[in-house]
Amino acid sequence: MASSMAEQLQQDMQCEGLLECIHGLKQLDKDCFRAMVESEEPLTIDEVAERVDRERSTAYRSIQRLLQSGFIQKEQVNYDQGGYYHVYYPTDPSQIADDMQRMLNDWYAKMGQLIQEFEDKYEHVDDGAQAIEG
Repeated sequence: MASSMAEQLQQDMQCEGLLECIHGLKQLDKDCFRAMVESEEPLTIDEVAERVDRERSTAYRSIQRLLQSGFIQKEQVNYDQGGYYHVYYPTDPSQIADDMQRMLNDWYAKMGQLIQEFEDKYEHVDDGAQAIEG
């Protein structure tokens, strides 16, 4: 991944790059998300781990990151004889897109504020340099 915004703008990014760029997700997270998207039914952690060929604990950490970022949902399934387990499924893509758009708008507003602070902080420096030259 590119380190500066200028480098990112010059890269040939694809939509999956948003997962990494906006949410800081890793390749395994993207693989787990893809496994859930490709499944016709919600998956358990064990099923996700099997599909991405990783240990259960590794898949669990990835699923937690996906849950935290809002890319997937968790549902509790109860056994008739007592007890339960969880299954995971992808969040509706339009909801994910709306959330990313909101985050991008917030980021844009914050960057605009920082740019204004930069200008306010350093515009007087320019005046001082011109006074010395004049």
